[in-house]
Amino acid sequence: MNFQENIRVALTSLKGNWLRAVLTIIIIAFGIMALVGILTGIDTAIYSLSDNLNGLGANTFSVEQTNVGVRGRRNGRQGKRRSDPISYRNAMEFRDRYTYPADVSVSLWCTGTATVKYADRETNPNTIFIGMTREYLTAKGYELEVGRNFNQIEVNEGAPVAIIGTELVNVLFGGKAEFAIDKMINIGFARVRVVGVTKTRGSAMNDNQDNRVLMPLQFTKRFYGGESRNYALLIAVKDATRIDAAMAEATVLMRSVRRLGAGEENDFELERSDSLIGMIKDNTVTLRLGALVIALMTLLGAAIGLMNIMLVSVTERTREIGVRKALGATKRNVLQQFLIEAVVICQIGGLLGIVMGVLAGNVVTLIIGGSFLFPWAWIILALVVCTVVGLLSGLYPAMRAAQLDPIESLRYE
Repeated sequence: MNFQENIRVALTSLKGNWLRAVLTIIIIAFGIMALVGILTGIDTAIYSLSDNLNGLGANTFSVEQTNVGVRGRRNGRQGKRRSDPISYRNAMEFRDRYTYPADVSVSLWCTGTATVKYADRETNPNTIFIGMTREYLTAKGYELEVGRNFNQIEVNEGAPVAIIGTELVNVLFGGKAEFAIDKMINIGFARVRVVGVTKTRGSAMNDNQDNRVLMPLQFTKRFYGGESRNYALLIAVKDATRIDAAMAEATVLMRSVRRLGAGEENDFELERSDSLIGMIKDNTVTLRLGALVIALMTLLGAAIGLMNIMLVSVTERTREIGVRKALGATKRNVLQQFLIEAVVICQIGGLLGIVMGVLAGNVVTLIIGGSFLFPWAWIILALVVCTVVGLLSGLYPAMRAAQLDPIESLRYE
């Protein structure tokens, strides 16, 4: 009996015991769906975040406040506290004194729950306001669809002008970016004139890059600035191959700006965009292992169920096995037949699970606004796992069937 004939016999056997087979296939499908779905969801989130951070370029790094160690006066134990924020004076002094060939951007996160109005239209109260210097667009990798960046006079004087994202254009101006230029919009605390519209960038990890208003730093500082506010520094180096040297110079300068003594530890940290991506990917190893454990636990139950079906099938088909052996089938032929039947059941369940897993995993794509991902690596893994489960589950029943005596089998009722 050749391979194709064994598959045909396997499918015929499934029809004869379709209820048990369907239940086992469903269990296997859910196990594979858990495997493929969770891993696909994790990869989708990583790729979306990576695309967002890659927009900064491999030549950028940020200067941020950090946790610093403090020692208690009484018990001498080491603790952690948040360092002082990077003040406006710190940020501007750093920008003015940093001489390395680079664009230094200073920005201020104002709010993420604002409403923008134009005429009788208004956005949902989830618009992001950011104050920025002229270098912000370059450092962040923004491109303008229409309009222009702020000029130096507008930045220095804090003029009431704004650059908006495409989502605001869709809501307020019917998707017509050209129509938005030079229009006056209400941003809650003031009226500002639109001078530019950024190109669509999409979302990453619930951070909508197109639903924001960018305004001159001096303008936003009047309303949102304060002693406790932290200003973000982002540096885009001209030559990406010399970013390490640029970071070293930034460290020395920032220590001077923060007035740190020779023996004091840094109360700030430098973070490269590509290192952040690597850190995120490393931290997902645990999530992937967890997904594998969940899927394998589900598949273990499916394997036990499949073995039970195959043992029952051997018992019900004892006379059939005797007839095959009487007609010349060898132990190897019978062994192959039942192993192939087990693998066919697993592969049917696996294919169903792959389809459900890909769809479930890409639900994450819809949530975070990423692109559709077809996880070839996890699909191949799923098919391999299905094959292994089928072989392991069908091995004992197949060996039992192969060892049956043909004479006794023919007399079996």
